[in-house]
Amino acid sequence: MEENLDLKEKEKAEEAMIQAAFQDLLNCYLATKHRKRVEIITKAFNFANQAHKGIKRRSGEPYILHPIAVAKIVCTEIGLGSTSICAALLHDVVEDTDYTVEDIENIFGPKIAQIVDGLTKISGGIFGDKASAQAENFKKLLLTMSDDIRVILIKIADRLHNMRTLGSMLPSKQYKIAGETMYIYAPLANRLGLYKIKTELENLSFKYEHPEEYATIAQKLEATATERDKVFKEFTAPIREQLDKMGMKYYILARVKSIYSIWNKMQTKHVPFEEIYDILAVRIIFTPKNLDEELNDCFDIYVAISKIYKPHPDRLRDWVSHPKANGYQALHVTLMGNNGQWIEVQIRSERMNDVAEQGFAAHWKYKEGGGSEDEGELEKWLKTIKEILDDPQPDAIDFLDTIKLNLFASEIFVFTPKGDLKTMPQNCTALDFAFSLHTDIGSHCIGAQVNHKLVPLSHKLQSGDQVEILTSKSQHVQPEWMNYATTARARAKIASILRKEAKVNQKEGETILADFLKAEGIRMDDSALDKLTRLHNFHTHDELLVAIGSKKLTLGDTDRNAFKEKPEKSWKKLLSFSFGTNNKEEKESEEEKAPQVKATPNKIDTKKILKLTEEAISKEYIMADCCHPIPGDDVLGYINENNQVIIHKRQCPVAARLKSSYGNRIIATQWDTHKDLSFLVTIYVKGIDCMGLLNEVTQVISRQLNVNIRKLTMETNDGIFEGRIQLYVHDVDDVRTICNNLKQIQNIKQVSRIED
Repeated sequence: MEENLDLKEKEKAEEAMIQAAFQDLLNCYLATKHRKRVEIITKAFNFANQAHKGIKRRSGEPYILHPIAVAKIVCTEIGLGSTSICAALLHDVVEDTDYTVEDIENIFGPKIAQIVDGLTKISGGIFGDKASAQAENFKKLLLTMSDDIRVILIKIADRLHNMRTLGSMLPSKQYKIAGETMYIYAPLANRLGLYKIKTELENLSFKYEHPEEYATIAQKLEATATERDKVFKEFTAPIREQLDKMGMKYYILARVKSIYSIWNKMQTKHVPFEEIYDILAVRIIFTPKNLDEELNDCFDIYVAISKIYKPHPDRLRDWVSHPKANGYQALHVTLMGNNGQWIEVQIRSERMNDVAEQGFAAHWKYKEGGGSEDEGELEKWLKTIKEILDDPQPDAIDFLDTIKLNLFASEIFVFTPKGDLKTMPQNCTALDFAFSLHTDIGSHCIGAQVNHKLVPLSHKLQSGDQVEILTSKSQHVQPEWMNYATTARARAKIASILRKEAKVNQKEGETILADFLKAEGIRMDDSALDKLTRLHNFHTHDELLVAIGSKKLTLGDTDRNAFKEKPEKSWKKLLSFSFGTNNKEEKESEEEKAPQVKATPNKIDTKKILKLTEEAISKEYIMADCCHPIPGDDVLGYINENNQVIIHKRQCPVAARLKSSYGNRIIATQWDTHKDLSFLVTIYVKGIDCMGLLNEVTQVISRQLNVNIRKLTMETNDGIFEGRIQLYVHDVDDVRTICNNLKQIQNIKQVSRIED
C-alpha cells in the first residue's frame, strides 16, 4: 500500500514538474513579438505528453521534458514562432511511439507534419552493410530542410539539448554524438549565423572528448579573469568618454574567446595558453538614431576610436558593407592598447547583434509585418545543397564530406569582369569560380585571367580579385580537376560529369568485351569478368569495363591466354588434392598473398569501455597510422569491416569522419598500460641558433631522461633553427616531461608534440 502511495506521490511530482516546464515555455513564448497562438502550442504539448507518457530518459527524468526543452531553445535562443515550437514538441512522437506522420498531419496540418517528418530518423534495415544510416538520416534532414529551413534549426536545438544532457549517456555514445556535433552540427549552426549556439556546441563536444584539457583551460581562464577585467576597464574608459561626447546610445561588452577556440589555436600554432593574446575582444553595440544611418554610425564609431588607439593596418574587416553569406554584419577593427597588446573591437548595431546571435531567424523579426522567410543568400546556399542532393553520392562518407565543404566559415569577395560582386569561400580556385557561374562554363574552362594576368585553373583566388574565365568547346572535364576543386558545388558537378562519362564508357566496354569473348567462344559471365579484372589489377568489374570502353585497355593475346590456361590449372589442382602433395612452397605463397591482420576477439561489447592493456595492444588492436596514439592520449576505438579495432586519437580528422558516419562502430577505450611498450612520437622545437645547442638537446633527452632518439633533423635559417626529433616514449607523461625539460634550455622558445 505504501509503495502505491509513494508511486502516486512520485507521479504527482513528475506531473507538476512537467506542467511547470511547459508553463515556463509559454511564458517565454508570450514574451516574444510573434503572433500569439497559445491554443495550438498547448494542443501539441498535450498530444506529446500523452504519447510519451511513462517513458523515461536515460537520466531518469520524464521523456517529455526533452521536447519541452528543445521547444524552449527554438523559441528563446533561435527566435522561431508557434509552428516551430509545435514541431519541436512533437519531433520524437513518430520515431518513439505508434503515431504516424499522417496522424500528425490530420491533427496539426501539413506544415507541422512536414517538419516532424524531416526530423524523424529513417528506420534501419533498408541500407546495405556499407551504407551509413547516419549519413542517410542527415541526407533526409537536408532534403526536407531545402523545403523548409526550420527543420534544420529545430534539429540544431535538439542537438544542443542532447549535448547539454550528454553526461548520462554511455561513453561510446558520448564520443559518437560529440564527434558528429563537431563535424556537422557546429559548422551548420555557424553557416546559419547561430554563433552563440555554434560556440556552445563546440565547447560541449570538446568537454566530452578532452575533459582534462577542457578543465585545465577553464581553470586558467578563471585565474586570469581579474587581469582581463582590469585591461577591459582601462581600454574601454576613453572609448566610453568619446562615445558619450558623440551622444551615442550604446553598451560595451567583453567577449572572451571560447575554450574550444583557445585549445584549437594552441594546437594549430603549437603555443601554450600564456602565448595566446586574443583571448579578450571588445564588442560595442549601439542603437542607431534611425535605420538609414546605421552603416554611417558604424564608421563614425570606427573613426572616433581609431583616434584614441592606433588601428592595425591589415586587420580591418568590413562585414557592414558586404555582409557574410549567413547575414552576419559588423565592423571588426584591431587596436593597439596602452599595454602593447592588440585588442579586436567589433562594432555592431542592436539589429546586427540579434542577427549574429540568432542567425536567419532574426532577419524575419526585422521585416515589415513579420516578413517572409525568404533570404537571398540563404536561398543561394540552399540551392547549392539541393544540387548536391539531386546528384546521389555513392558513398555516405563522401556525401558528408561534400556537404561539409559547403559549410565554409571564411569568405572572400571576387569581382566578375563587369564588376559584379560574388561571395566565395576562402582558398577557392579559378575552377571553383567557373563552376559557381555555370556548369557549362566550369566544364569547358581552360584557364582564367585574374587581374588581367593569365593563371591556371588551380590558381587560388584572393579577396578583391577580378576574374575572367576562359573557355573552349573542345575542353571537357578531367579527373585530376578533383584535386584542385575546393567548393562543394564544383566537386559535386565534376564527380557527376565523370560518373556519366564512366557510364557511357562502361556500356561501350561491355559491347567491346562481349564481341571479344564471343569471337573466342567464351561465355560472358562473372567468372570471366573476375579473371580479367584480376589479370589487369582492377578492383571491380565496372573499372575494367570503363578502361576497355575509354580505350585505355585494349584486349589482346594476354587475355586469350588467360582463358586457355584454365584447364591446366584445374588439372594440377586435382592432382595435388588426390595425391595429397600440397607442398610447402605453395602454402607459403598462399599465406604471403593473404593480408597479415591482427586477430580480434569476435564479440566486442560496444557498450563497455575497452581496456587497452599492453598485451592487447601488441596482439589484438591496430594503432592508427594517421595520428599515432600513445598511452595517455584521449583515444577511441573503431571497429572496421573485418571486426578489427583501430585505435585513433579523438581529435584525429579521420576519427571525426568515422564518428559522424559510422557512430555505431565507435567504442570507448581506456589505457591500462605499464611502462613496458615504447611508442614513436615527434617533438617539434624552434628557437635561436647558438653553439652547442644540439649537444644540450641530446643531453637532456638521452642522459637526463634515458629516452632513445630514433631520428633528429635540424635546420637553421638566418639565426633561427627548427628541428624535429623522433623519440621512443612510454606515454604522454614522458612527452610532457621531455617538452618541459627542453623548454628550460635558454635559447629554445617553442616545444610541442606534432603529428608527423
